[in-house]
Amino acid sequence: MALLEVEGLTMEFGGLRAVDSVDFQVHEGEILSIIGPNGAGKTTVFNVLTGIYHPTRGEIVFRGQRLNDLKPHHITALGIARTFQNIRLFREMSVWENVVVGAHTRLKSGFFSSIFKGPATRREERAARERAYKHLEFVGLKGLETTKARQLPYGAQRRLEIARALAAEPRLLLLDEPAAGMNAGETEELMSLIRKLKEQNITVLLIEHDMRMVMDISERIVVLDHGRKIAEGTPAEVRRHEAVIAAYLGASARAGG
Repeated sequence: MALLEVEGLTMEFGGLRAVDSVDFQVHEGEILSIIGPNGAGKTTVFNVLTGIYHPTRGEIVFRGQRLNDLKPHHITALGIARTFQNIRLFREMSVWENVVVGAHTRLKSGFFSSIFKGPATRREERAARERAYKHLEFVGLKGLETTKARQLPYGAQRRLEIARALAAEPRLLLLDEPAAGMNAGETEELMSLIRKLKEQNITVLLIEHDMRMVMDISERIVVLDHGRKIAEGTPAEVRRHEAVIAAYLGASARAGG
């Protein structure tokens, strides 16, 4: 059974259909990329999968549980975490504090325990802090724990976002254009990090415009255009798909016009 199953996913905004009857599956342990020209509906799909929007029609099932009507924090607790197209860090908080915040969905202490700091709460918070250090080491930010997030270079801020998402202990990690704005060196570091995520048994669903990166690290690719799925397959299959070539050539022509 697939880790995530999306069937007939449709999202409308006041009569505008941003996503139109999209089907795909994400299998455990793979790196799957969603690509397409600007305005293809990629980020809208992510927003529906994570509960920011509730779909107009269709079914979303994660590990056998229907997600359609769940709120974002419930979906995160089930094992789906994400990063955003635009960096959303707590800029005045330290690197370490940003990651600890990401762990809140995994804390089990109740309201009164949190206020009075009983032994169970203290143990839980200590464990969360220790995991935060491990996540920072994993993404290559060890030694920068007390640095304010805003003081990090751009590529490091992107990796901090991933560390914060990892603090929620996801089975499925959604990365929305993580290489946007990165230079070649930062992109190479990011590609290495995504491969390490796979080695840690974390499934990755990726939106990305850097086609070299997509073709290099993806096992399968889903292609959207004007909200509809026009192709799906391996990088080699997608690269020579006539509808994909037409969509990207059309996008280039519209940009040039």
